[in-house]
Amino acid sequence: MNDTTTTTDTAARLRRAVTRLHRRLRATSLSAITPTQASVLATINKLQEPTLGDLAVAEQVRPPSITKIVRGMATLGLIETSRDPLDRRSTRVRLTPKGRRELEGIRQRKTEFLERRLAALSARDQAHAEELVAFLEALLEDE
Repeated sequence: MNDTTTTTDTAARLRRAVTRLHRRLRATSLSAITPTQASVLATINKLQEPTLGDLAVAEQVRPPSITKIVRGMATLGLIETSRDPLDRRSTRVRLTPKGRRELEGIRQRKTEFLERRLAALSARDQAHAEELVAFLEALLEDE
């Protein structure tokens, strides 16, 4: 096996493992909201009162789709919308206290899941996990 094959195989294994971990974290963390709604909450939090257009771009959906998602989330009391004071044609979105609590709960449940899994590991494997985290952080530094 040559270096290219090894690199390709490792990349594929890493992709599969990260995808499975993401799915597991999502499954253990959601409560009464959908994965799409959880993603939108996190994006709104990151972008700090984005416009609907900015949110659609960040979530990689069409504007009519984000409008429908936002409307449903506003009905649940997770977000609020308001007209942009500088451009009355634009709508801005922000988290409500309930939306912030929901996002914090999702993040906490994900962390707790990982804490339980890490606590079950040997000290040696926990050290390997620390190294893996550092590696993943370095891998994503360009972004």
